Amino acid sequence: MSERFPFTVPVAADNAGKRLDQFLAASLENVSRARVQELISQGMVLVDGAEAKASLKLRGGEQIKILGAAERPPLRAIPEEIPLDIRYEDDDLAVINKPAGMMVHAGAGATEDARNRGTLVNALLHHFATLSGVGGELRPGIVHRLDKETSGLIVVAKNDEAHRKLSQQFARREVKKTYVALVHGWPKKDAGTINQSISRDPVRRTRMTTRLSGGREAITHYRAVRRIESSFGKFTLLEVKIDTGRTHQIRVHMAALGHPIVGDTLYGAPRQLRGKAEPPDLHRNFLHAAELALQHPRTGEKIALKSDLPEELRSFLAAVESAAPA
Repeated sequence: MSERFPFTVPVAADNAGKRLDQFLAASLENVSRARVQELISQGMVLVDGAEAKASLKLRGGEQIKILGAAERPPLRAIPEEIPLDIRYEDDDLAVINKPAGMMVHAGAGATEDARNRGTLVNALLHHFATLSGVGGELRPGIVHRLDKETSGLIVVAKNDEAHRKLSQQFARREVKKTYVALVHGWPKKDAGTINQSISRDPVRRTRMTTRLSGGREAITHYRAVRRIESSFGKFTLLEVKIDTGRTHQIRVHMAALGHPIVGDTLYGAPRQLRGKAEPPDLHRNFLHAAELALQHPRTGEKIALKSDLPEELRSFLAAVESAAPA
């Protein structure tokens, strides 16, 4: 809804019989039906000069005036009692071993519904007395992120000074992050570096892409730990290190190499393995943030932590490796 307020939306005759909220949701650009209902309930919509209900059936020929945007409550995360696997903690920071399936934080506009439940931020607010406010009320303490279906180590800042110094380390590429990934197929090289810029996919907005010019620099290093041949196909267990931290970086880079991460259907991995034996289940991406090394923002001392593969990844890997090729 990019128009300046107030503005008028005429109702053509062929819209007779439609509900007011249904008509506006279809007529206004990038405005959901729920958002339209907020506008109507707050008196921001007039039909022929009078307030109306969302359920009003239009006759055709009316003039609908939109007076302004709906006022929304401040966006902020709320504490929620959720168990946390805390691997390190002091007065300045904490390192959490995040499970797959947990979002780091809710997106803007999600604080009034179920998408703002069960996030890492909700859990952090319950467990810690203070968190840094640099990231705002939706992202307190969050210095960097992991995708929802990626497990492993993530650092959290407890105060603003720690947050700023940790952010500087990330910006200077001084934080060392090592991931373990299982990908489809066998890469041609046992080790390599992918240096391809990453942009938002203009068609599928939930995806990133390396196919456009002018994206953000992204550098990924990989090393083959083990090549696997099984009845479900060929796979490679990789150790992956990243110099940059772009959205979906490892996932999109491995897909661009022609070897998507197992379970990552967004970037081309099959939804289910196929073979003569019953394929093992994996309801997540096989990507785990296994190692994290950084300097303490106050003392300068090195903090180096490791996280073993979670049980669901160990079990899946064992099942694949034990399935002899046909």
